[in-house]
Amino acid sequence: MKTIGKLFAFVGALALIPTLALAQTRPAATPPAKSVASPAKTAATHSTNGILKSSDATSLVIVKTAKDTKTTTFTINAATVTKGTLTPGAHLQVRYHQQGALNIATAITVAPAKSSPKSGK
Repeated sequence: MKTIGKLFAFVGALALIPTLALAQTRPAATPPAKSVASPAKTAATHSTNGILKSSDATSLVIVKTAKDTKTTTFTINAATVTKGTLTPGAHLQVRYHQQGALNIATAITVAPAKSSPKSGK
Protein backbone atom coordinates (compact mmCIF):
# COMPACT_ATOMS: atom_id res chain seq x y z
CA MET A 1 0.00 0.00 0.00
CA LYS A 2 2.81 2.35 0.83
CA THR A 3 4.33 1.66 -2.59
CA ILE A 4 1.09 2.58 -4.36
CA GLY A 5 0.86 5.79 -2.33
CA LYS A 6 4.41 6.73 -3.27
CA LEU A 7 3.63 5.95 -6.92
CA PHE A 8 0.56 8.24 -6.88
CA ALA A 9 2.58 10.99 -5.22
CA PHE A 10 5.32 10.63 -7.83
CA VAL A 11 2.85 10.70 -10.75
CA GLY A 12 1.09 13.70 -9.21
CA ALA A 13 4.39 15.54 -8.88
CA LEU A 14 5.22 14.78 -12.51
CA ALA A 15 1.84 16.16 -13.55
CA LEU A 16 2.48 19.43 -11.67
CA ILE A 17 5.87 20.16 -13.27
CA PRO A 18 4.49 21.22 -16.69
CA THR A 19 1.73 23.18 -15.00
CA LEU A 20 4.21 25.14 -12.91
CA ALA A 21 6.45 25.72 -15.90
CA LEU A 22 3.58 27.12 -17.95
CA ALA A 23 2.45 29.32 -15.11
CA GLN A 24 5.79 31.15 -15.09
CA THR A 25 6.08 31.89 -18.81
CA ARG A 26 5.38 35.43 -19.86
CA PRO A 27 3.29 36.24 -22.89
CA ALA A 28 5.27 37.41 -25.90
CA ALA A 29 5.75 41.16 -25.82
CA THR A 30 4.04 42.94 -28.66
CA PRO A 31 6.19 45.55 -30.35
CA PRO A 32 4.96 49.11 -29.85
CA ALA A 33 2.91 50.48 -32.68
CA LYS A 34 4.87 52.72 -35.02
CA SER A 35 3.75 56.29 -34.85
CA VAL A 36 3.34 58.33 -37.99
CA ALA A 37 5.78 61.00 -36.75
CA SER A 38 8.63 58.85 -35.51
CA PRO A 39 11.57 60.78 -34.06
CA ALA A 40 14.58 61.17 -36.33
CA LYS A 41 17.58 58.99 -35.68
CA THR A 42 20.49 60.67 -33.96
CA ALA A 43 23.03 61.76 -36.52
CA ALA A 44 26.46 60.18 -36.27
CA THR A 45 29.14 62.51 -34.97
CA HIS A 46 32.37 62.87 -36.92
CA SER A 47 35.65 64.60 -36.13
CA THR A 48 38.37 66.12 -38.28
CA ASN A 49 41.46 68.29 -37.89
CA GLY A 50 42.64 71.04 -40.14
CA ILE A 51 43.88 74.58 -40.59
CA LEU A 52 41.38 77.43 -40.56
CA LYS A 53 41.23 79.11 -43.93
CA SER A 54 38.31 81.46 -43.21
CA SER A 55 35.33 81.89 -40.93
CA ASP A 56 32.37 84.15 -40.32
CA ALA A 57 29.36 84.10 -37.98
CA THR A 58 27.68 81.18 -39.77
CA SER A 59 30.42 79.15 -41.44
CA LEU A 60 33.95 77.83 -41.13
CA VAL A 61 36.28 76.67 -43.93
CA ILE A 62 39.29 74.44 -43.22
CA VAL A 63 42.01 72.67 -45.20
CA LYS A 64 43.89 69.56 -44.07
CA THR A 65 47.38 71.00 -44.68
CA ALA A 66 48.70 74.45 -45.54
CA LYS A 67 49.47 73.26 -49.09
CA ASP A 68 46.09 71.53 -49.56
CA THR A 69 43.62 73.12 -51.98
CA LYS A 70 40.64 70.95 -51.04
CA THR A 71 38.46 72.77 -48.50
CA THR A 72 35.76 71.55 -46.15
CA THR A 73 32.99 73.92 -45.06
CA PHE A 74 31.11 73.64 -41.76
CA THR A 75 27.97 75.44 -40.67
CA ILE A 76 28.17 77.20 -37.30
CA ASN A 77 24.98 77.77 -35.30
CA ALA A 78 23.98 78.83 -31.78
CA ALA A 79 24.55 75.28 -30.48
CA THR A 80 28.17 75.17 -31.70
CA VAL A 81 30.65 75.24 -28.82
CA THR A 82 33.88 77.06 -29.67
CA LYS A 83 37.00 76.86 -27.50
CA GLY A 84 39.63 79.38 -28.50
CA THR A 85 39.83 82.23 -30.99
CA LEU A 86 39.15 81.47 -34.65
CA THR A 87 41.96 83.15 -36.57
CA PRO A 88 43.07 82.18 -40.07
CA GLY A 89 45.96 79.73 -39.95
CA ALA A 90 44.96 78.29 -36.56
CA HIS A 91 44.96 74.50 -36.18
CA LEU A 92 41.49 73.21 -35.29
CA GLN A 93 39.67 70.09 -34.29
CA VAL A 94 36.06 70.12 -35.49
CA ARG A 95 33.34 67.76 -34.30
CA TYR A 96 30.33 67.73 -36.58
CA HIS A 97 27.36 65.79 -37.90
CA GLN A 98 25.98 65.67 -41.39
CA GLN A 99 22.52 66.93 -42.14
CA GLY A 100 21.82 66.35 -45.78
CA ALA A 101 24.70 67.94 -47.69
CA LEU A 102 25.67 70.21 -44.76
CA ASN A 103 28.39 69.61 -42.17
CA ILE A 104 26.97 71.07 -38.94
CA ALA A 105 29.76 71.91 -36.45
CA THR A 106 28.92 70.90 -32.88
CA ALA A 107 32.29 71.69 -31.26
CA ILE A 108 35.37 73.57 -32.44
CA THR A 109 38.61 73.44 -30.48
CA VAL A 110 41.52 75.67 -31.42
CA ALA A 111 44.81 73.88 -30.80
CA PRO A 112 47.32 75.91 -28.82
CA ALA A 113 50.08 77.39 -30.94
CA LYS A 114 53.22 75.31 -30.91
CA SER A 115 56.03 77.27 -29.33
CA SER A 116 59.21 77.32 -31.33
CA PRO A 117 62.15 75.70 -29.52
CA LYS A 118 64.60 78.19 -28.13
CA SER A 119 68.04 77.84 -29.59
CA GLY A 120 70.70 77.86 -26.90
CA LYS A 121 73.62 78.40 -29.26
